[in-house]
Amino acid sequence: MWRRCAPASMPEPGSGTLILWRAYVPRWAHAPLSGDGAARFGGRWNPVGAPTIYAARELSTAWAEYNQGFVQHPALIAQLRLDEARLADLTEPATLSRFGTDEAIHRCEWRADLDAGREPATHAFREKLLAQGFDGVVYPSFMSPGGTCVALWRWNGEGQPTLTVTDPDGRLPKSPASWL
Repeated sequence: MWRRCAPASMPEPGSGTLILWRAYVPRWAHAPLSGDGAARFGGRWNPVGAPTIYAARELSTAWAEYNQGFVQHPALIAQLRLDEARLADLTEPATLSRFGTDEAIHRCEWRADLDAGREPATHAFREKLLAQGFDGVVYPSFMSPGGTCVALWRWNGEGQPTLTVTDPDGRLPKSPASWL
């Protein structure tokens, strides 16, 4: 099943907006909509070289995912607004079944696969979803049971979903100069 983002807590078909939370390294405060960090290192839902925005539907989940259960690192937390994204909701067993997979995809040892030179199952699944026109996935949080995350592969390009950061007073820096 695919869903378009909606104002409700879960994306619903045919609507438009999803509010997300992103915790990220403060040094990159000027680039809240960049997926370059994920592109540089790869992630659960993206290979190295593929920009991806990782965010959460709940603030507490964003914090838990950012710290990965380790030492509490400083973070910048931003609220994002995602409009008109075609997301595959992988929290739904019926959606997983429709795509020929099951909940084991969420337990994929993607980092170990990358380190061993193998393609992680999540990366292969990503390619399948991209080929079918999906912009990203909704998936269960590993670090915050009951929480949900979004991996977004396409945004802010022609014909792509719109992703904006909530910054009504313009407090985010516009360049990395504040870190020099």
